[in-house]
Amino acid sequence: MPPVGNEASPLRVAIVGSGPAAFYAADHLLKQNGLKVEIDMFERLPTPYGLVRAGVAPDHHKIKSVTKVFAKVASNPRFRFYGFVEFGKDIALSDLRGHYHQILYATGAPTDKRMGIPGEDLKGSYAATEFVGWYNGHPDYHDRQFDLSQERVAIVGVGNVAVDVARILCLTPEELAVTDIANHALEALSQSHVKEVYLLGRRGPAQAAFTNPEIKDLGNLADADTIVLPEEAQLDDVSRAALEASDDRATRKKVEILQGYALRKPTGKSRQLTIRFLVSPVELIGNAAGKVVGMRLVKNALEATAAGTPSPKATDRFEELSVGLVFRSVGYRGAALPGVPFNERWGVILNEKGRVVDPETKQPVVGEYCSGWIKRGPTGVIGTNKPDSIETVSCMLDDLARGSILHPSEPQASKMEELVREHQPKYLSFVDWLRLDEIEVKNGRAQGRPRDKFTRVEDMLAALGR
Repeated sequence: MPPVGNEASPLRVAIVGSGPAAFYAADHLLKQNGLKVEIDMFERLPTPYGLVRAGVAPDHHKIKSVTKVFAKVASNPRFRFYGFVEFGKDIALSDLRGHYHQILYATGAPTDKRMGIPGEDLKGSYAATEFVGWYNGHPDYHDRQFDLSQERVAIVGVGNVAVDVARILCLTPEELAVTDIANHALEALSQSHVKEVYLLGRRGPAQAAFTNPEIKDLGNLADADTIVLPEEAQLDDVSRAALEASDDRATRKKVEILQGYALRKPTGKSRQLTIRFLVSPVELIGNAAGKVVGMRLVKNALEATAAGTPSPKATDRFEELSVGLVFRSVGYRGAALPGVPFNERWGVILNEKGRVVDPETKQPVVGEYCSGWIKRGPTGVIGTNKPDSIETVSCMLDDLARGSILHPSEPQASKMEELVREHQPKYLSFVDWLRLDEIEVKNGRAQGRPRDKFTRVEDMLAALGR
C-alpha cells in the first residue's frame, strides 16, 4: 500500500464529538510538520464545542473564550464539521472504517452517577446535568421543568458542577441578565423563591473537588451570604496529616478560603448558601404526593486508607434537612458507543493511553482511539484535555509511522460528504454554525447580553432556512 499522510494520499481522521478534547486533538494533528491530514468532526447536535457551550456556567465568560481557539482550528481548509450527525444513527462504525485511516472518539461523559439511596426517584430529585443543560440551553433539556417555588434546595456533591448549580440558584436576576443563560431559564430563575441552598460534601474541606476560583466566586455573591460551619471547616487529624505529607499549596489555599467563610457572619442578604462537610444523604423523604420534602443525612468521620488518603466512614449520628428540591452531582459517566469496547465499571472506553483495546485479545483495536472524559473519566478542567489529547495523538502518529492504520475503501472526502448527505441531509457545516453564532450574538447584544442562544434544533434549522 502506498504511504499515507502526503499530498497525494492524506491521512484521513474522523473525530466523533466536538468538545475541547476533540478540538485539541484536531489542532495537534493539523500542526504536524510534513503531515498532510484531513479531519472530519462529527457532532450529534447542530452546534459545536460540547460542554464549553452547554456545560460551562453562563456567567463564566472568560472560560468560554477558548472557543476562539477552536474556531481557528475549524477554519483550516483541511478540517470539516458535520453537525447534527449522530454516530450510531446517521453514521455507523462500518461507515467510518470504510472512509478513514483513523477514528478518534471524544464524546465526553454525558450521563450522571446515582446516589443509590431510597427516595432518589421522588419528584423534585434531579441529576445536576439536567439543570445545567436546562439553564445553558442544551436542546435535550429545553423542556425540563424545575419547581423553583421551593425555598430550600440541596445539592449533593462539592465539585465544580455542584458549585455552578449553587451559584446560579443564588445569583440575582440582574446578575443573570448579563450572561448567555437560556431565556427560558432566565425567566424561571427571575421568579425563583429559593432562599436557602445547601452544598453537601461527604468528606472534609481538604478533599472538596471544587477549584479555588470556583469557591472564591461564592464569597462575592451580590445577594447571598455564604456560610461554612466552623466545626466542619476545621481539619481532622487524618486530613491534616495527608495535607502535610502532600504539601499541596492549592489545597492549603482552599482550606484557608473555607475557614475564612466560617468566620463570616450573615449580613442579612435575601439568600443563604451553606456549604456542609462530612455529611452523606442516606434517604430522600417524600410526602403523600411523592414529592421530596426532606433529606436524611449521616455524619461522617474520616479514616486513613492503606495508602494514607482520607476516606469517609458513616457514624451513628443522623440529622434531617428540610428541602423541596435536590440535585445530585456525585460524578459522571461516559456512554457506550455502538461497536466500541466499553468498561462498564469505570464508564469509559476500554483503552491504553488513548488506544482502544479489544476486551478479549487485550490488544489495541487498529485505527481506533479516544480522548477526554470518555478516555480517562470525568476529571480535570477544560485545559486538562489538551495534554490528554496530545497523548492520544502521539499514539496515532506512532501507529501511522508503523503502518498500523485502517485501509479504507473510499478515503476521498467527497465520498463521506455524499454518505452524510444521504443519511442526514439537514447536517450543518461549520459555516452554518458561524451563521447561527452571528445571529445569537447579534440578538444578544440587542438585549445587553453576550448572546441569545437557540435552544431548539428546529429553531436552529429554521434560522438557516432548512
